[in-house]
Amino acid sequence: MKDLIDYIVKSIVTKPEAVSIEEIKDESGIILRLTVDPTDMGIVIGKSGQTIQALRKILTVRAMAENSKVNLQLIETEQPQKTEE
Repeated sequence: MKDLIDYIVKSIVTKPEAVSIEEIKDESGIILRLTVDPTDMGIVIGKSGQTIQALRKILTVRAMAENSKVNLQLIETEQPQKTEE
């Protein structure tokens, strides 16, 4: 599932090298923690959250096929502050 989200997200963002996904397995299922460049957050979230909802729906279908549960978390990173010279 990590590979699926990695492929999709890297295809839609402007800085694919900044995409990272951490996979955590626990008793409730799989948690995928997605981190992208702060400038790409809007692209991944989408208008009214439609893109992130679609990613979660794709994961849900894949998880059902594998008889497991999955949760996708989008981790917000801070943008570096610009210093005025």
